[in-house]
Amino acid sequence: MLLEGKKTLVLGAGKSGIGAAKFLAKRGVMVALHDRKPIQDWTDEARSLKNEKVGLLDGQIPSWLLDQIDLVVISPGIPTGTIPVRYVERKDGEVIGEVELAYRFMKGRIVGITGSNGKTTTTTLIGELLKNAQIETQIGGNIGTPLINLAEISTDETWTVCELSSFQLETIKDFRPNVAVGLNVTPNHLDRYNFFSDYAAAKHRLFMNQTQDDVAILNADDEITLSWAENLKATVILFSTAKELDEGLFLRGRDLISRANGKEKILTTRDEMTLRGVHNVQNVLASLAAGLACGASPDSMRETLRSFQAVEHRLEFVAEIEGVKFYNDSKATSVDASAKALEALSEEAGKTVLILGGRGKNAPYQPLADLIKRTVRRLILIGEDADNIESQLKDFAEIVRADSMPDAVKKSFAAALEKDSVLLAPACASFDMFNSFEERGKEFKSEVLSLESEVGSKTDSRLQTQDSRL
Repeated sequence: MLLEGKKTLVLGAGKSGIGAAKFLAKRGVMVALHDRKPIQDWTDEARSLKNEKVGLLDGQIPSWLLDQIDLVVISPGIPTGTIPVRYVERKDGEVIGEVELAYRFMKGRIVGITGSNGKTTTTTLIGELLKNAQIETQIGGNIGTPLINLAEISTDETWTVCELSSFQLETIKDFRPNVAVGLNVTPNHLDRYNFFSDYAAAKHRLFMNQTQDDVAILNADDEITLSWAENLKATVILFSTAKELDEGLFLRGRDLISRANGKEKILTTRDEMTLRGVHNVQNVLASLAAGLACGASPDSMRETLRSFQAVEHRLEFVAEIEGVKFYNDSKATSVDASAKALEALSEEAGKTVLILGGRGKNAPYQPLADLIKRTVRRLILIGEDADNIESQLKDFAEIVRADSMPDAVKKSFAAALEKDSVLLAPACASFDMFNSFEERGKEFKSEVLSLESEVGSKTDSRLQTQDSRL
């Protein structure tokens, strides 16, 4: 990609925008970084870019500047229909995302993972499977490190494993993963997309540039991802937890099996996995398929799976207090993700006290109704969409309102019985009360650990009193 002499506008002063602006400035490109927030509200890292000859802009972008722009690099959180994007496109400028920019400078090979749920767990696991198989690997994208930061350190031997959201895939052009994984497509982000089909189409873009030399790994249990299999140029590998496949990876009883050319091999068993729930079996099958496609040995991958723990904020065990287990699934920002977490905990002895709520995404909550009726002892509602959630689910469980995360943790513990679980799986975005789902999950964990300390201190006091009486 020729950058010399181009005048570039980077939209969004988050991690992706900062990475893109730094990358371009190092190459002598004239760069302006823009965000609607006032510059004083930007992060220190974003503001420091002025020392690297990056222009900083907030508020409205003047039309005289747009007239000069040759290239726009758009961050995933910014809709592609915004006026600056449309303006530059009309004057024959190029508009790409940070992922596309990174791809044009990336060395080595790429594994791309998308889906409504399970992306982060699968991306992290694939990275660990490859690293432990002594394959040079780096991980990034929608998880952790922006791809543009990894482009600079990639080599011809590197496998870059990247989580990709629908927002990121909207703005790719030439991006081509050697191995592409489609986990599932369920209603999500309907506050951004006019139709569910638009959201699904954005996910499908992951596969659009693949060739017959590439591999596409698809969930045979998901109607939408399965429908993609017919028209792809890449070699398709299916996985399933619901049925045996003539070719592919599937679950039989407790065994995770690979079948190819009429031969079967048990890759691992559910008893050897630390991850909970059938949805995580799907994630593991997809990861194993990717590992095999990248050249990892089955024996090495089996060893990795024995020690691999749940990713932070994904059905993460926090503590057990007086027989009540607390789980943090703050990443469950969709109804389907919350349902999968509930299903996983339905294997526990007791019932679940479920903390729901936040900023809604215009998706209905009724799909949770049957699960809640069967498995939930009480709903603790937080955030902007609490009224909407209550109107849809009030007939299926007793509802309690909480005005903060500390309040939610205390009320959930009060509602739980011994052997019950308390689950934070909000089915909503976090931005009404927190800056991110990570911040929401960290506060939940902090409050649980404070509660554990408080309850433990009271227990110690009671024991000391009993000892003095004796």
